[in-house]
Amino acid sequence: MSLGILKVAAVLEQAGVAVELLDLSGVTNYEEVLALHLRQSTAACFGLTATTPQMPAATKIQETIRRLRPAARIILGGPHVTLICAAAKYERKRSILGRASRATKQLAEMFDVLVTGDGEAAVFEALQNTPPPIIDGDDPKSPLFLSNASIEELPFPARHLIDVSTYQYSIDGTRALSMIAQLGCPFGCGFCGGRMSPFLRRVRTRSSENIVQEMVHLHRTYGVAGFMLYDDELNVNPKIVSLMSLIAGAQQKLGVEFRLRGFIKAELFTDEQAAAMYEAGFRWILVGFESGHPRILENIQKKSTRDDNTRCMEIAQRHNLKVKALMSVGHPGESEETIQATRDWLVEVRPDDFDATVITTYPGTPYFDEAVETASGIWTYTCPKSQDRLHSVEVDYRHVAEYYKGVPGNYTAFIYTDDLTSKQLVSYRDWLEADVRHTLSIPFNSANPGLRYEHSMGQSGLPPSILRTSDATIKRATHKAIRVLSSGG
Repeated sequence: MSLGILKVAAVLEQAGVAVELLDLSGVTNYEEVLALHLRQSTAACFGLTATTPQMPAATKIQETIRRLRPAARIILGGPHVTLICAAAKYERKRSILGRASRATKQLAEMFDVLVTGDGEAAVFEALQNTPPPIIDGDDPKSPLFLSNASIEELPFPARHLIDVSTYQYSIDGTRALSMIAQLGCPFGCGFCGGRMSPFLRRVRTRSSENIVQEMVHLHRTYGVAGFMLYDDELNVNPKIVSLMSLIAGAQQKLGVEFRLRGFIKAELFTDEQAAAMYEAGFRWILVGFESGHPRILENIQKKSTRDDNTRCMEIAQRHNLKVKALMSVGHPGESEETIQATRDWLVEVRPDDFDATVITTYPGTPYFDEAVETASGIWTYTCPKSQDRLHSVEVDYRHVAEYYKGVPGNYTAFIYTDDLTSKQLVSYRDWLEADVRHTLSIPFNSANPGLRYEHSMGQSGLPPSILRTSDATIKRATHKAIRVLSSGG
């Protein structure tokens, strides 16, 4: 479920604003469902959250609202608009008018208000009688930018606005819900979104006590004992060991055993962290190793070496933590040799599961923000040290869903390197996955691979959620409507 918009809903409810969340996750005929709902409601304002792959769906949703409710105010927030606007800021600093600036203008023509960065305080400005066209919650100097203290004071996401039971996810057989314990990642990996965005680059944390309170709340309210933590890198938090100790203590008091899953940064991982995580209930960790070739790791600016990654695997195995290795191909300098090195490293360290994707140059990534147009519609990123290059085709994100990973054999890469074409990258990715899974006897995941997938980007291609503000009659209808709309979730 989309926790960002549920956090915005929670602060609106806390302020006495009647809200409803129209949950379209997993609804294939979402335009039809939205049209039906619009005819039955009196909502005056609609707020959408969208990742980059969700923008084609968000575009259709916007068009449907405009057609059936032309006087309604439509607000766009979430990762895509935040990353596009951050990239446009970077262009202005360089005194250029590039694709991010054009994309920002296009979004401003579609939506009445754009909200970037933190939305919990910014949403109130968006609901004013005459709001500005762009509300910047991605400026650390702004009161709209959340601090550690303000994050601590926020209510938990308003999960009661959706039918939680329709979200089927488990960790080692234990029913689980998702959480975000902290915000931001300080690293500068070339493929990762938000490196120019303080909203996503600055680490902001809440107390360990507050995080555990949310876990206890979810356990008591929804009966879950599993928690998927979508923090960028859990062990960026210097208090991770004490947090794990508190989580273990909470289980003792509740008389229950939790199961947890989350992301860690390889070169920061220690035996002490691993032991504490296992004690807290972690049985799986996800690590963005990305490549098995030293040159690619340096080009990525990953800050972890091949030896760091191998050591991380050894630590996890010593403490009985299963590892899902997150790998990617298509970085600057990628070649048949570097992909073969990734294959060989995976076979050597033997992860319990792995994911292989073709890189996508999402807005907000250095690969996008720092690229220059070298031919009509072709943008090239050049590594500062090696001078290796990555080329990408310009995409209109309003209409093209550019996935990190689609159904094997049925998706298109929009990038190429000096050594490998787009088709070759897709072919080598397919070979990498098939060969490693066969060699290590890791079964393929057949559960809707093109729709539900995970990677360090966390980008989802499912239809976005819509936050609607209206009179009190809408709120009373929430649960009945959401049970219908979430049936496929």
